[in-house]
Amino acid sequence: MSLQPRPGILEIAAYVGGEAKIPGVERVIRLASNENPLGPGSLAVEAYRAEAGSLHRYPDGGANALRRAIAEAEGLEAERLVCGAGSDELISLLTRAYAGPGDEVLYSRHGFLMYPISAKGVGATPVAVPERNLTADVDALLAAVTERTRLLFLANPNNPTGSCLPAAELERLQAGLPDHVLLVIDAAYAEYVEAADYADGSALVERHDNVVMTRTFSKIHGLASLRLGWAYCPPAVADVLNRLRGPFNVAAAAQAAGVAAIGDREHLARSRAHNSRARAAFVEGLKRLNLRAEPSEGNFVLVAFGDAPAAAEHLKRRGILVRRMDAYGLPGYLRITIGTDEEMAAVLEALADYEQ
Repeated sequence: MSLQPRPGILEIAAYVGGEAKIPGVERVIRLASNENPLGPGSLAVEAYRAEAGSLHRYPDGGANALRRAIAEAEGLEAERLVCGAGSDELISLLTRAYAGPGDEVLYSRHGFLMYPISAKGVGATPVAVPERNLTADVDALLAAVTERTRLLFLANPNNPTGSCLPAAELERLQAGLPDHVLLVIDAAYAEYVEAADYADGSALVERHDNVVMTRTFSKIHGLASLRLGWAYCPPAVADVLNRLRGPFNVAAAAQAAGVAAIGDREHLARSRAHNSRARAAFVEGLKRLNLRAEPSEGNFVLVAFGDAPAAAEHLKRRGILVRRMDAYGLPGYLRITIGTDEEMAAVLEALADYEQ
């Protein structure tokens, strides 16, 4: 046919989310997408339902109440916040704004797949930088920067490895970047981190003009289906994103649920405590089965298998869905979300019958 998309578009391997259904299985244990097993808090659910009678009204295009609520809860400046349809949209907008044909976008080798997808979508070249022990390598990232580099995406903690850089390493990374490179710190799993030396990157945003920090309501807040995220930016970057984004890019019900969720400290604390305890117990259970989980600061663990595809199929036959890591260059691993106590017990029971 004569109609063709822009060069590079057909080179994109479309993002495929974790499986959610198994034919013939009524009750599926879904541990493939890093969802909060406790679900959303009751305050967020009530706020969402309250919007049902106003579906004919456009949402607040500036998400003003939501931005004020985030600023108050996180100790940030509301005018530096931009809300989006998940942090995925914000990643895409940042790439559209600052990269294009002939430019390079850096990310760590096993980083989130949306980084190279977004780069290819604007005609830029994604550059995967080798990691060290499944952890982003600051020296390698800085060595990969060229005059063509426009963005550097760093997930911290990283999905899918669960590894995390301390605040001092983030500082060193930013200090080594030239002014023409925008450092984007993707802190989607920040609320789960227990490491004392962690920082989400917001302080760097306030001190430098070339740092952005993104967050999401999809994980610990349990609002994945509403597609809600936010970015904390230098004023100039916030202005650019507001020019690019759709005028009503965040639905009213999502905004209302977000306001309630960000203020629900009880649900946040309960979700964090459950994850910490259940993750530790699951890792110990894996050890008893002679299986190794990589250290994780997220709500998931990366588990090594001699034959990961076979292990995934074994779990699937038991009604358990986990995430294969082939697309991330980690074919010998499965990523397993931390679910409820009953779900994690079911995984361990299933793996006890699995022969590698």
